Amino acid sequence: MRTGLGYDVHRLAPGQRLVLGGVEIPWSHGLIGWSDADVLLHAVMDALLGAAGLGDIGAHFPPGDPQYKGISSLKLLERVGGMLTNYGWKVGNIDVTVVAEQPKLRDHVPAMCHNIAKTLGVDPTDVNIKASTSEELGFIGREEGMAAWASALIEK
Repeated sequence: MRTGLGYDVHRLAPGQRLVLGGVEIPWSHGLIGWSDADVLLHAVMDALLGAAGLGDIGAHFPPGDPQYKGISSLKLLERVGGMLTNYGWKVGNIDVTVVAEQPKLRDHVPAMCHNIAKTLGVDPTDVNIKASTSEELGFIGREEGMAAWASALIEK
């Protein structure tokens, strides 16, 4: 068994789509990035890649590469799952904390867990997502961005 830790952060801007855990969430602001800027899935991918000793998502899906412009992070997660399988790894469990002042995410968490579990071929009970705020402190508290941390356990 091996564990990995992932972290990601993206800026918020008005008029952008907000996608977290593969779920499009209606809100006036969205995250800015080369792909769909799904901060939650980016942290998950980094945790999985780190656990397997396979680097990070920037090494596999570099920003600026035209083939990844606007791509769904669920597609990238599917590729990461394939990499793990090719190296003989399977996902044990994933735990994520996403930090955002707005919008409230609680009602979207079950769909996010379902998306991750389905994409990686694991049971939804193997995926846990928590939503928190920064109590109005820092760039997250000022609603300038969002961050996510993820841990993953993989096993042969």
